[in-house]
Amino acid sequence: MKILHILDHSIPLHSGYTFRTRAILEQQRRLGWQTFHVTSAKHVNASAPVETVDGLTFYRSETPKGWLASLPVANQWAIVQSLKKRLDDLIPQIQPDILHAHSPALNGLAALAMARKYAVPLVYECRAFWEDAAVDHGTTTEGSVRYRLTQTMETHVFKRADAVTTICEGLRSDIIRRGIAADKITVIPNAVDVDKFSFGEAADPALLQSLGLTGKTVLGFIGSFYAYEGLLLLLDALPAVVQTRPDVHLLLVGGGPQADAIKQKIATLGLQAVVTLTGRVAHDQVPAYYNAIDLLVYPRLAMRLTDLVTPLKPLEAMAQGRLLVASDVGGHHELIRDRETGYLFKADDCQALAVTLLAAMADRANWDAMRNAGRRYVELERNWPISVSRYQAVYSGLLGSGQGSKHG
Repeated sequence: MKILHILDHSIPLHSGYTFRTRAILEQQRRLGWQTFHVTSAKHVNASAPVETVDGLTFYRSETPKGWLASLPVANQWAIVQSLKKRLDDLIPQIQPDILHAHSPALNGLAALAMARKYAVPLVYECRAFWEDAAVDHGTTTEGSVRYRLTQTMETHVFKRADAVTTICEGLRSDIIRRGIAADKITVIPNAVDVDKFSFGEAADPALLQSLGLTGKTVLGFIGSFYAYEGLLLLLDALPAVVQTRPDVHLLLVGGGPQADAIKQKIATLGLQAVVTLTGRVAHDQVPAYYNAIDLLVYPRLAMRLTDLVTPLKPLEAMAQGRLLVASDVGGHHELIRDRETGYLFKADDCQALAVTLLAAMADRANWDAMRNAGRRYVELERNWPISVSRYQAVYSGLLGSGQGSKHG
């Protein structure tokens, strides 16, 4: 079976999107399927029209040129046209059995046109509602013309794709509310490769010393610094925690749009002595930083984005045998069982976060049981072989039914 994956961007760029993609492709190849991969012009810094990264070959789309490509809205349509042109070149060469387009809706629109032209069945995978992410990033507002237009485009793709996949129940429920038949939608949940995470390793003394963490109780966050992650809320809660537990130190690993705001908040609250910012670290060093942290903190703010979408980071923490404290947004509720695989606190509540952090640190007698429960959860329910195996029914259902010539 040949599957042509149509993507926004890919490795070597690092994001939750690219890591999920790589895991899917690697596992599908282990199942004996042939995978091919094209990225839209949203992928930046491509070195050539065809690139091989970590054994995976990606076909890059041409960056749109001309005055239309510089105009709002029109530049997005130019992305679609560029991707359609690249697909039109590739599909006759590859002759795929399935087109599998992944968020955003721009990729779905380009794929729909090619599915019609070549009578190939189309799977569309929704990983998040990109209009909600744009609200958090400050590039639009909920209910704006751009917001509604993006929703409408994606609903158009949902209705016309032969099958829809998504990453969690929150997104699936929202897609159903748009009038899409429930039996058309399959959840392919986020997962981890448990073999890549060493369970229960002690912290590296040299790393602790280099970061000034020797003898400290370390709270930490590893990931991208977006507003919805709630890191400013965590900093607001920290003085109350340190007042009770002066041995506490906060380690923030990563970077992103909120980096400057985080630095300003640290200065305003006078937390320089109890917070360490490492900046981004190499991906192969991340496990060592996980091991340096006693409690991972995921204080995501309550909004559509976080209520509907499940993150990867808590799964990575559980696979590594780390403990976690997280807000009770919907995306976390799908992954974490309170006081069994992690600690949940009331979202957006600074005092609740501080109280929960202190309670978690006082609960050391139960830490080993919680670590084991989290590891069992990812091993039995959230590993990539189990997750990716769900595509088998989706693909075979389309090929067996002869769909691919019915696109409206």
